[in-house]
Amino acid sequence: MSAPVRPDWLKVRYNPGAVEEISQLMRDLHLNTVCREANCPNIGECHKKHTATFMILGSHCTRDCRFCNVQCHRPDPVDPEEPQNVGKAARALGLRHAVVTSVTRDDLPDGGAAHFARTIEKIREISPGTTIEVLIPDFRGDRAALDTVLRAKPDVLNHNVETVSSLYPAVRPQAVYARSLSLLRSCKEARPDILTKTGFMVGLGETEEEIDRLMDDVRETGCDILTIGQYLPPSPAHAELKRYATPEDFDRYRDLAYRKGFRYVASAPLARSSYRAEEALRACKTP
Repeated sequence: MSAPVRPDWLKVRYNPGAVEEISQLMRDLHLNTVCREANCPNIGECHKKHTATFMILGSHCTRDCRFCNVQCHRPDPVDPEEPQNVGKAARALGLRHAVVTSVTRDDLPDGGAAHFARTIEKIREISPGTTIEVLIPDFRGDRAALDTVLRAKPDVLNHNVETVSSLYPAVRPQAVYARSLSLLRSCKEARPDILTKTGFMVGLGETEEEIDRLMDDVRETGCDILTIGQYLPPSPAHAELKRYATPEDFDRYRDLAYRKGFRYVASAPLARSSYRAEEALRACKTP
């Protein structure tokens, strides 16, 4: 069966000058971005605005999710200078809002939670006017690891459910749908003052009923912010693309999510976890 034809609404501008400028700064500070490692389609737009999503704990992941472009290899040694370098980059870019994610590090006893906390602390120290969002892995359900991150007081804690529960065995075989929901719930129970956020993709074969159920499951955790975007396979070896949702589909998903009680919803073909993340934070902070 041939792949669906990519529609016009998924075409973007690359902005090579802006991409190279930000990429050089990251090379100088020995930092990775999910923008490049995950082959994000919004890299040109975001780098033109001098924004980037930092990816800490190396560039090699211990999990091999079939939707993701980040490579699964033996993990890199943890760089003790990385938290400070992220702070320096945030200051150099003049970031009002920094988003920090990571590869999954199941090889580390705390999954990298302490490194996340140090990174939050260094951003606050070096770039004190910057608000901070962390997009964390599931830490294998370790509540102590989650508490380590929460004690550092990020403004937003993001953890993506990525897809509907029935597709986890095929798309996220090393993850657990209920565990991801539990993490979001535990965060809101422990720190109701911290905004929680999650996101998922469409186009992997999910049904409309499953999308509706996923929204209910996520909202039940108390989650504040939801992102919904189009799955784009990084290569033919990745999970098969089943369909392109239309802009009208995304409008419908957005309206449904708002009716379910989410405080901010980004639903669009090219919406990603950190896309216009500052806008979501400000919207939730506005009385």
